[in-house]
Amino acid sequence: MRIVSFINQGRAGYGLLRGEDEIVDCSRLLPYPDVRSALAAGNFGVFLPYLHAPSTLRASEVSWLPPVTHPDKIICVGLNYRPHLLETGRPEPDRPTLFLRLPSSQVGQSQPLLIPPESVQFDYEGELAVVIGKGGRRITQRDAMQHVAGYACYNDGSVRDWQRHSSQFTAGKNFRHTASFGPWMVSADEIPDPRVLTLKTLLNGQVMQQASVDELIFSIPALIEYCSTFTDLLPGDVLVTGTPGGVGAFRQPPVWMKAGDRVEIAIAGIGTLSNPVLDDEGFF
Repeated sequence: MRIVSFINQGRAGYGLLRGEDEIVDCSRLLPYPDVRSALAAGNFGVFLPYLHAPSTLRASEVSWLPPVTHPDKIICVGLNYRPHLLETGRPEPDRPTLFLRLPSSQVGQSQPLLIPPESVQFDYEGELAVVIGKGGRRITQRDAMQHVAGYACYNDGSVRDWQRHSSQFTAGKNFRHTASFGPWMVSADEIPDPRVLTLKTLLNGQVMQQASVDELIFSIPALIEYCSTFTDLLPGDVLVTGTPGGVGAFRQPPVWMKAGDRVEIAIAGIGTLSNPVLDDEGFF
């Protein structure tokens, strides 16, 4: 199943996407205010009774939000594909390199990514996002996949010069509307082995990144085990697993996203997350 969040006629809602256009508005059928709450109530199982319910909306009638609109935490992993590690010139880490994102830094499908006026070094990073369905602490790798609700595409857009202000990535990763998440969450039962997924990033139709998820240095179970050791993973939390080689910063010459561009993250078996790029002027 594909779980979506959206705005329709000024009201935030969520539901199931069928085909390319039909939406079952589960937010009018379930007693939970958002996807995070629904996952906490019973993982994606709460949606099962509505798989064949009549559709009530069309995709053309909504504006897309990130599939999980207000996660408790967004944990991002840096330097987790060897080609990207090599292009940065950094040594291979013994443990995952982590940083946090704020929900306000991300947008949904088709919504504009905004270039902050403080920088001209706005970069793309195509990634696989893992959404937690069953919370837990000190989860073992053996049990880790039982805690996954589903998967989505993610663009961990990076304001590179601000990212490099210090050894910490936070500033360059949290400008408003610089990341995107979506277009929907595909439930874990439809992707029994995420290692077989392939990821591509396209900028104005040109392939810039391409990799198999099987190339992760730290696997999804390893990331869940590590992160759940120092924090409680909660339903709706998002793990953004890392980007392959080919980012704009390390191309010769560098390739920065500019107003008028379109960037797409395509993951086979999930879909394509597509966003226009605009200057952050007049958007409040």
